[in-house]
Amino acid sequence: MHDHRRLGRELNLFDTDPLLGAGLPYWLPDGAAVRHTLEEYIRTAEQRAGYQHVYSPVLAKQELYEISGHWAHYSDDMFPPMNLGGEQLVLRPSLCPHHAVIYRSRPHSYRELPLRMAELGGMYRSELSGVLGGLTRVRAIQLNDAHIFCTLDQVAEEAQAALEMIRRAYEALGIVATRYRLSLPGPGGKYVAAPEKWRRSTTLLTDVLDRSGLPYESAEGEAAFYGPKIDVQVTDGAGRESTLSTVQVDFHQPEQFDLHYTGADGAGHRPVMLHRSIIGSVERAVAHLVERHGGAFSAWLAPTQLVILPVSDTELPNAVSLAQRCTRLGLRARIAGPDRGTLGARIRQARLIPYQAVIGAREAADDRTALRLRDGRRLAPQPADDVLTRITALIATHTTDLWTDAPA
Repeated sequence: MHDHRRLGRELNLFDTDPLLGAGLPYWLPDGAAVRHTLEEYIRTAEQRAGYQHVYSPVLAKQELYEISGHWAHYSDDMFPPMNLGGEQLVLRPSLCPHHAVIYRSRPHSYRELPLRMAELGGMYRSELSGVLGGLTRVRAIQLNDAHIFCTLDQVAEEAQAALEMIRRAYEALGIVATRYRLSLPGPGGKYVAAPEKWRRSTTLLTDVLDRSGLPYESAEGEAAFYGPKIDVQVTDGAGRESTLSTVQVDFHQPEQFDLHYTGADGAGHRPVMLHRSIIGSVERAVAHLVERHGGAFSAWLAPTQLVILPVSDTELPNAVSLAQRCTRLGLRARIAGPDRGTLGARIRQARLIPYQAVIGAREAADDRTALRLRDGRRLAPQPADDVLTRITALIATHTTDLWTDAPA
């Protein structure tokens, strides 16, 4: 069982400091490389799927959350308001009210729908100190969030497309979904009182799951305050289950913010708001990846993708040249020279790095490298440029494979 809190520090991914405060980790260079690569993967996937990216502020007036319903149903998890010039400003607990405001800032036609709006944005939750831990429960969250404004007839197709994006992301990341959960309201007053909206949205999501063929379970008391959701559950090494990805149907906020689009009949119509997160929070996603893979990230995501191992000081100039070529190709590489110990010791120290390029006297003589793979395979010496081309091509596909027999 891997503990991401211990490994995260040992691998120089992230750390915490009492001066910053509990639940507010900072990212070290290797962790920042993983986070940046993960964020760029998601942004690219969203762009290819027709999403438009926006930025919105992490602060807003309390009134915004009163309109959205967060203040009435979610204020216990929000930081207290800050009084500034007679206005009450709040750190946002969610991005959806901001995206609703962005949508209504311009008129929209039915021809524009579905309008897919995405943001990798910060949000803040007033978590109690007792539940904070590593990256899984934090107070400052970077969320992969998106909201699709669409017609009622488009909801099912958009929800299905979101589930397919989640499937592809999990495949690239080497993540396995434990189960799919249809999260429904339960007893109590934390939910918006709109029985007909709940019935319609629950029916829509149930139909999506049934048509997808995915096995799922229903769970009362797990819905968002404004609507039901499909939660994709993952499990850590200790058997603890958590939600990583979600798809939600929301009839509530479009009404609260009086959102409209002009239909083919020239009249105003209310859009449906579909909430969708492919990897959830970056923090929780990285924590799960560390625990699932023990720090042995897929090659495309690894903080160091290639370590260069000159056998002796004589091969150091060749190692420097290879590292420079890696940089030009966008590969994250570093040199572990003889000053770091014997070749065997350096190979063991680099056991989590996907590729190890050994350069001895024979390799240096004709610009070749003997490649070792993290899984134990050793390849015959090959021209260095050919090796880098193969690695770059494999990384570009976001595969979990380290090498293939056929050229990539």
